[in-house]
Amino acid sequence: MLKGLGGLGDMAKMMKTAQEMQGKMAQLQEDLATLEVTGESGAGLVKAVATAKGELKALDIDPSIFNSDDKEVVEDLILAAIKDAQSKAQERSQEEMQKLTSEMGLPADMKMPF
Repeated sequence: MLKGLGGLGDMAKMMKTAQEMQGKMAQLQEDLATLEVTGESGAGLVKAVATAKGELKALDIDPSIFNSDDKEVVEDLILAAIKDAQSKAQERSQEEMQKLTSEMGLPADMKMPF
């Protein structure tokens, strides 16, 4: 009479796994917000620090590059450092997501929404 209910245990297991994944995803989101990467340009004359989510946190500029004649160069170096930090943030975020998916036995190329 209850022959068809054997799959309920599998469903419960699947729901538990989904809840665990949701918890791990939430933790990863928190971790990405605090994990920092540093981008640089001009051989380290300009450094930009961003979270792995891409939020710019700090900018360090070597005072030796300040010269009114080089204003455009300085602006380009700042922009390049920020772009480098954002690129590294994206890479780090993807690395962390791949770690999470592989720990959960999911395909490495599986895209999860962020």
